Amino acid sequence: MKKRIFLSSPTMNGTEQSYIEEAFETNWIAPLGKNVNEFENELASYVGSRYGAALSAGTAAIHLGLKALGVKQDDIVFCSDLTFSATCNPICYEKAIPVFIDSEEESWNMDPVALEKAFQEYPQVKAVVVVNLYGTPAKLKEIKTICEKYEVPLLEDAAESLGAMYQGKMTGTFGRVGAFSFNGNKIITSSGGGMLVSDEKEIVDKVRFWATQARENERHYEHKELGYNYRMSNIVAGIGRGQLTTLDKHIEKKKWIYETYKKAFQDILEVKMNPYLEESVPNYWLSCLLMDEKSKVSPNDVIDALEKENIESRPIWKPMHLQPVFEKYTCVTKNGVYKNSERFKSIGEKVFLNGVCLPSDIKNTEEDMERIIGIIKELFSENK
Repeated sequence: MKKRIFLSSPTMNGTEQSYIEEAFETNWIAPLGKNVNEFENELASYVGSRYGAALSAGTAAIHLGLKALGVKQDDIVFCSDLTFSATCNPICYEKAIPVFIDSEEESWNMDPVALEKAFQEYPQVKAVVVVNLYGTPAKLKEIKTICEKYEVPLLEDAAESLGAMYQGKMTGTFGRVGAFSFNGNKIITSSGGGMLVSDEKEIVDKVRFWATQARENERHYEHKELGYNYRMSNIVAGIGRGQLTTLDKHIEKKKWIYETYKKAFQDILEVKMNPYLEESVPNYWLSCLLMDEKSKVSPNDVIDALEKENIESRPIWKPMHLQPVFEKYTCVTKNGVYKNSERFKSIGEKVFLNGVCLPSDIKNTEEDMERIIGIIKELFSENK
């Protein structure tokens, strides 16, 4: 069997083991400990935030971030439509109501024009959740300005965009709350886990409290609020600390992968790579290919051709307004999503139907890239 090429698998650098060994030697293998404290400090410092809370998942960070912003039952929350469901599931955990906002074509992220339209219909919205899709920053300044105009807090889902920048500022730091993920496929991984960051100490303190079962500061076990078992373990945090030391190198490799694809496919007129804004610096987490709607080659053709050669690729995220699970939760809007114009399809749906996530593994070699590119080029050559 030919060598397996993954979409985006974990890449260890070797330093993680020293942090894990220290945890074992000091017997701090349970939740909390030095690694947790230092990982919070190191990651918050890296992105330029004042405080961090290490949690069990990026989803937990979004969930507790929404709670900290005051989201409650029947509140309306605006959310990026083109994303993974983990972005909006926590809205429903709190029995709030998600309203999905379409993408713009320049970055595939939340469209500020569509967001403004949604605010005009729902001025009582409680929070906005914006995603930086596939490591590409959204129009964060415009979105933040709109939120400030309506005096509504912004939560930035930077699960996929750790290390990416917009107008010289790290993603995850534009809203009152930012959320990161260290899942196995992310640009750095701790095998799982996530981080909430904020410049507001009160928010982070409250999140840590909730994340440790909301136990009051009493000798006995006293609970006045509903709590969660959301804290990161000291072992997981140790892996994260080791991974953080090579984050910049990971970004460099991801950029090389993106640019290699872009150069290789520049002569195929019916395709283009996932775009990004001039004022942004992505982390290039996943490289994606978008086919023209009239292309004879479909995303499934690419996925099938690669899989036959033991190469992993994936469809683009299916927009949230098309997901059956959210039909009973979301507000009824035209076609289920707020769009820039009255076009039939949303931008998110167009990208979903015509796009594919290409293998973007940090361990990809030049030979791996040649193999992937050759298969895709042959597909388009055969279907001219």
